[in-house]
Amino acid sequence: MTKNEQHDDNYYYNIIRKNIKKYRKNLNLTQQNLADKSGLTMNYIAKIESNKLERGFTIATLGRIADALEIDITKLLEK
Repeated sequence: MTKNEQHDDNYYYNIIRKNIKKYRKNLNLTQQNLADKSGLTMNYIAKIESNKLERGFTIATLGRIADALEIDITKLLEK
């Protein structure tokens, strides 16, 4: 990416979605398992992973997911 290149919001959300799913599967967790560990609903986790969430998610939500996945939150932002 060049210094002046910009991405739309979906670009960043898709990176996060992909990483949540990857780390969840690496731990052999179902969406329900992740929901239980993070205090979120399975429906919400499913919407995040499938790009069906109409609005974005908060840093606090990402923090809860990262904690449940036992990773640093920055791992969810890596390309």
